[in-house]
Amino acid sequence: MARGRNKRVQENNPIKHGEMDCLYNAGRQRTYRDTVLYTTLMPCFMCAGTIVQFKIPKVVVGESRTFGESQEFLESHGVEVEIVDLDECVQMMQEFIEAEPTLWNEDIMEL
Repeated sequence: MARGRNKRVQENNPIKHGEMDCLYNAGRQRTYRDTVLYTTLMPCFMCAGTIVQFKIPKVVVGESRTFGESQEFLESHGVEVEIVDLDECVQMMQEFIEAEPTLWNEDIMEL
């Protein structure tokens, strides 16, 4: 089991999204075919591509209202996407975006 957090700012690393940090913390695996990845919001295309590349079969998403662009991509590559739509995840993202709009826009490359 591994955990990850978005550390783009803390580590000055543009690809250190939460999903990437989690996989990094998990270390090398022989296979990811029994992995379920839990994430606060729908993964971006970079993280979704990694999920597909590693053949991770299932992603559980806290919310997809804030950022939902990769669901179709994931599903088209056989990844099961379960959206639990938690109000606490929506609220957390709304609060972050309100407090740090520049960081959010940089994170999703909308500057």
